[in-house]
Amino acid sequence: MEFHVYESARAACEAAGVLIAAQITRKGDSVLGLATGSTPIPAYEMLVQWWERGVIDFDKIRTFNLDEYVGIDQKNPMSYHAFMQEHLFSKVNLRPENTNLPSGRSVTACTAYDEKIRAAGGIDIQLLGIGRNGHIGFNEPADEFTYGTHIVTLAQDTIEANARFFRSADEVPRQAISMGIGNIMAARCVVLVATGENKAQAVYDTICGPITPHVPASILQLHPCCVILADRDASKLMRK
Repeated sequence: MEFHVYESARAACEAAGVLIAAQITRKGDSVLGLATGSTPIPAYEMLVQWWERGVIDFDKIRTFNLDEYVGIDQKNPMSYHAFMQEHLFSKVNLRPENTNLPSGRSVTACTAYDEKIRAAGGIDIQLLGIGRNGHIGFNEPADEFTYGTHIVTLAQDTIEANARFFRSADEVPRQAISMGIGNIMAARCVVLVATGENKAQAVYDTICGPITPHVPASILQLHPCCVILADRDASKLMRK
């Protein structure tokens, strides 16, 4: 596990963009695992700029997103489908048929998403954020790790954290469909970005704490190629 600290949140996010761009440069038909939320936006902005300058090409790139809310229409501006369209998909030359997000409530839909990832050859680089409670994707603290894509009931802490994207916490969906820990661990490289003082405990527990499903991100201690990029605030407990 590599751990890098940056002076600002934007710098940490842009560093993730550098790693993704390097992967695209090395392998023009890479499979990217993508994340949503405010954290990765600067990374996506950088990728768009480099595509506009002709530095990278998305024509043969395939993408798989970590998660999506259950019970929300794809065209809803609060959906992760809409988020990806706004911040990346509509701004570069990604082919629509090569972009994938999980959806649906059935076990069949979850299994089909896992199979589609396997058929693509697996994920080359997986971008992650981290929740205040140590969740990655929507893998919430639990008594055991969940391997494949699955439906999850969101923790109250996650609902409260995501309420800023809605008019109120009451509007935040209570369930989501998420890649499982097994999906994430199967990626050839994982890049986790953590910013803000409210993520400091989660970062410390991820790197220095025991491996436990009660801190889902702690499993990354076992990943052979995991890079954690944090700003000063998120890394403050690591400096004590």
